[in-house]
Amino acid sequence: MILKIIKIFSTFAKIGAFSFGGGLAMLTFIQKEIVYKNGWLTEEQFVDLVAIAQMTPGPIAINSATFCGYKIAGIWGALAGSIGVTIVSFTIITLSAKFIIKNKDKSSMKAIFLGLRPAVLGLIISAAITLGKTAIVDMKGIFIFCIILFLIMKVKIHPIMGIVISAGMGILLY
Repeated sequence: MILKIIKIFSTFAKIGAFSFGGGLAMLTFIQKEIVYKNGWLTEEQFVDLVAIAQMTPGPIAINSATFCGYKIAGIWGALAGSIGVTIVSFTIITLSAKFIIKNKDKSSMKAIFLGLRPAVLGLIISAAITLGKTAIVDMKGIFIFCIILFLIMKVKIHPIMGIVISAGMGILLY
């Protein structure tokens, strides 16, 4: 059991250390580690994890680590995953914050952040495509996706309302 907890901690510490751009940008990396590399979840379970992590308060990375850790090793696994995913990034931000604030107006620092923006967008799009392949399995799923996308993009409904509507549509259509 202790080896499993150490593995959860180290896996999520690696995710936290090498992921940037927020939780959505981390999804592809999280999926590769917990579905393909470690086999802790199936693709379908991962999509469910993302849905749960998005609906619950807090950052998606921590929610994912907590949920996955709990599924694998109970409360100790949840704790190991949560601490693991935050400890490295917290340490890096704490140590680099003064430097970043001091140099935020320099052209080199601005260039770094301008370079990171497209990379983060690419990571988010990659996660969306990867999740879409598993989440949308039939015409009903495509219909729900299109309706919710339209409502959020054009009608400007709140994303939480999109989740509620999509859950209702799931109940009605499936």
